[in-house]
Amino acid sequence: MSIYNPDIHHRQSVRLRGYDYSQNGAYFVTICTMNRLCIFGGIDDGTMILNENGLIAQQCLREIPTHYPNAVCPHFVVMPNHVHGIIELNMHSDINGRGTACRAPTGERFGKPTVESIPTIIRSYKSAVTQRIHQTGYLGMIWQRNYYEHIIWDDESYKRIVEYIETNPIKWEDDELWSE
Repeated sequence: MSIYNPDIHHRQSVRLRGYDYSQNGAYFVTICTMNRLCIFGGIDDGTMILNENGLIAQQCLREIPTHYPNAVCPHFVVMPNHVHGIIELNMHSDINGRGTACRAPTGERFGKPTVESIPTIIRSYKSAVTQRIHQTGYLGMIWQRNYYEHIIWDDESYKRIVEYIETNPIKWEDDELWSE
């Protein structure tokens, strides 16, 4: 057993410091498999062919609004070793007509998750996919630690990211996450 060394073992957050990831907005996320293993299927002539694991990953993305009514995932792609998607948060108004965005800013901290925030949604998604895939008999690690996230600030960025998601299978061999 190794001794904890904060210089080596400290996990640096890749999130925007001070930003409330539960507020209304659109977020581009990328989640990679452990060691970038191609466990979700393969690319054939520019088309993603999902295997059983890939179908599970896709179904869990579609189910996000069922578990988080404030969230939708209108654009996504399951690739052989990663998932790209846009998650949009739209907090519902309370009975007084005030949006929940009027609440005090919340900060996601380790051990203190913020309800219906991007980190909570991603954590839940990764857990659901892992549980369902393990039920099929695949017992390997599914996900690498953490995920990549980008706050989408404007319509132009949104359109560019949608195009990137839609064309990702066609450009698989040029993808920085490409793996055989």
